[in-house]
Amino acid sequence: MEKFDRIPIEDQPGPKSQEEMDEMKMPFEEYCRKVFDPGNEFVKPTALKGIRWLSTTMYIFTPHAVTNLAELGAEVIKIEMPRMGDPMRHTSPFNEAYVYPLHDTRPMTGTGVACFNANVNEYYISMDYHREEVKEAFYSLVKMSDGLTECYRPGTFDRWKQSYRFLQELNPRFIYVWGGGFGYGPKVWGGSYDILGQAHAGLASITGFHEDFGGHATKSTDWNIDWYSGTQITVAVLAALLWRRKTGLGTMIEFSQVQAATRCIGYTVPLYGRFGIVRQRWGNWDTQLCVHGIIICGKSDYPNEKNPQLREEARYVMVSAFNDPDFKELCNVIKRPDLYQKYQNHKTRVEAEAQVEIYHELEKWAADKTRSEVTRILKEAGILAMPVYNDKEVYESPHFRERGTVRWQADPTYGDFVVHSTYSCGLMSKTPRRKMWDLRPVGADNVKIYHELLGYPMSTIKDWYDKTII
Repeated sequence: MEKFDRIPIEDQPGPKSQEEMDEMKMPFEEYCRKVFDPGNEFVKPTALKGIRWLSTTMYIFTPHAVTNLAELGAEVIKIEMPRMGDPMRHTSPFNEAYVYPLHDTRPMTGTGVACFNANVNEYYISMDYHREEVKEAFYSLVKMSDGLTECYRPGTFDRWKQSYRFLQELNPRFIYVWGGGFGYGPKVWGGSYDILGQAHAGLASITGFHEDFGGHATKSTDWNIDWYSGTQITVAVLAALLWRRKTGLGTMIEFSQVQAATRCIGYTVPLYGRFGIVRQRWGNWDTQLCVHGIIICGKSDYPNEKNPQLREEARYVMVSAFNDPDFKELCNVIKRPDLYQKYQNHKTRVEAEAQVEIYHELEKWAADKTRSEVTRILKEAGILAMPVYNDKEVYESPHFRERGTVRWQADPTYGDFVVHSTYSCGLMSKTPRRKMWDLRPVGADNVKIYHELLGYPMSTIKDWYDKTII
C-alpha cells in the first residue's frame, strides 16, 4: 500500500471518475457504442496532428498511401500539374460519372468519381516542377515538411534535384517515399498499373475458375493492389516517423507495387519451393477447406428488377461447413446423407474430385431456391451462411449504418456523397479517422499555401498563374 500511496491518484490503476466506474459496469456491446460513438469523430483529437506531408502522386496506389495520413490528422499538400491535375481525375466508370469543377478555366470538364477516396482531406496546389521560378517554393515546402511521397519514373526527381539525396541536405529529418512499379533491379524502368501488378506477381494466375470449369485467369475487379500497396506504404511511413523520433533522422522508403502483390498469394510460393507444385485456380471454393465456398442458387432475390446486376447476380451464397459435424448436418439438410458416409473426414473432402462432387450437389439442391431461402434454411440448421451482397445491399445494411461504415456526408465542393472509405478502416476510440472533404479542384489552395504559408505576394502568384507555372 505504501507504494501506491506515493503515486498521485490520477496515475494509479483503476477507474478515476464516476463515469469510468459506470463504463466498467457496461455490457461490452454498449461500451463499444459509447467509446467509438460514430458520427462524433470531429470532437476528438487526431493522431497525426502536427505532421505535414507533401504528395506528388497520381492515380490510386501512392495517393492512398498519403490519404491514410490525412485521415489521421496530418496536413497533406497535394501537388498537381497546372490545369490538368492528377490523371486519375480523367478516369471514371464508363466516362460519364463526372463531378464539377476540375479547374476554374475548364468549367465543362469534370473530375471522374473514380478519383474519390484516394486523396481525402488534402490541400491542393499546382506546380510545374520544370520551371525554375518555383524551385525555391518547392524547397521551402520541403524545409517545413516531414516527408514527401512521389511515384514518378525512377530517377526523374533525381534529375530535377528533388530526390532524397538532395532533399535530405535541406532537411535531415525528411522522410522520402518513392512508390514505383518494379523497384530497382532489371525491370526498374517498367511502369505498372494494378492489373500489371496482379499479373506479374502471379496473383491473377490463381484467381478465377479452373479451365476445366470454363474459367480463366482473372484480375480482381477493383484496383485492390493499388489500395493494398498504399496501406503498406503508410505502415512504413509510420515506422519511419517512430525511427525519426528515436534518432532525429529521416529515411528513404522504396516500394514496389508488383512486389507487394506477391504477398497476397499466400502459400503459393512456399508450396512451389517445398514440393515443386504450381498452385491452380479453383474459383469460389477454398482448396484447403471443404465445404467453405460460394455457391449459386437457381432463383434471384430480385426477379422483377430491371437492373440485370440485381436481377441475375443476386443468387450467390457463401457456405461454411468444413467441420465434420457441420458437414454431416449440411448433408442432412440437402437430403444427401450418403455424401457424409462417402466423405466423413475433412482430409477426404478437400480432394479435388470430392469438392467437385460436393459443390455440384449443393448447387443442385439450391437450383429451385432463392439466395434468401438457402441462407435461411442453412442458418436455421446451425450452418454458417451469408448472401453475397452487392453495393446496394451494403448501402442499405443496418449493421454498416450503425457502425458508421457507410454514411452520407456533405463535401464542401461537390455536395452530398455516400462515404464508405475512412470510417471503414478500423475504429479508434481516442483518435478516430475522419473525412473533412474528399476532393478539391486543381489548384484550389494555391493562395493558402503560396501566399499564407510561404509568404509570396499575391502579385507573384498571379504572375505564376498567368504563365501556367502554377
